[in-house]
Amino acid sequence: MRAEPGRKPCPAVGRQLVLGCLLAGLPLLAAAQALPALTTTDAPGGGTTYSLTIQTLLLMTLLSFIPAMVLMMTSFTRIIIVFSLLRQAMGTQTAPPNQVLLGLALFLTFFIMSPVAERVYTDAYLPMSEGVIQFDEALERASVPVKAFMLKQVREPDLDLFARLAEVPAVDKAEDLPMRVVIPAFVTSELKTAFQIGFIIFIPFIIIDMVVASVLMSMGMMMMSPVIVSLPFKIMLFVLVDGWTLLIGSLVQSFAV
Repeated sequence: MRAEPGRKPCPAVGRQLVLGCLLAGLPLLAAAQALPALTTTDAPGGGTTYSLTIQTLLLMTLLSFIPAMVLMMTSFTRIIIVFSLLRQAMGTQTAPPNQVLLGLALFLTFFIMSPVAERVYTDAYLPMSEGVIQFDEALERASVPVKAFMLKQVREPDLDLFARLAEVPAVDKAEDLPMRVVIPAFVTSELKTAFQIGFIIFIPFIIIDMVVASVLMSMGMMMMSPVIVSLPFKIMLFVLVDGWTLLIGSLVQSFAV
């Protein structure tokens, strides 16, 4: 498969993993550089005792919130909900398992968010690491591509709702809204979009269930579960139409990056 003209090759997976966490981790990285990780105290008898500072403990606590911050500001929410609804519609219970769905959703998230992460890395992290700009300016630069991505997916009624709840003054452009308004509006819009896609996915599988149930009832086989009988037909239909390719391609194209 040839790359499109003028488009750079995709970075390595390891680099995408790093870039994907840059925005949420910028404040913590700056704090980590400014705070000593350990303090040493001379103990009686010539020994030395080591202790963590309160700031370091708080920093380590904040690190646990990075996954939630990253996932709520990316395409992960929509993807994992659609995959879960697909599995429920097919009635396969635990196939694919949760680990497979989570892994596929994460790597699709890295793929979709890689242009945004590249901009964060180029515009914010590199200048800050080279000492060209300060941390405050780096954080402001990093928020621009992330906010632009979220605003492309968010619905205007959701923005209006959270802007009204936050009592934010009217702005000329959506880009001027603070992140505390954009993020919850983005998550709400993603949930609505994911359930809309899930509804469309359910329709063909419900039709198969209804047809199988009608056939079994007409044959007097009411003791046989229609779910068990319809499962092979659902799997066959999904495989014949190349369902994974259609679903993943539609999901990726649904994000205007």
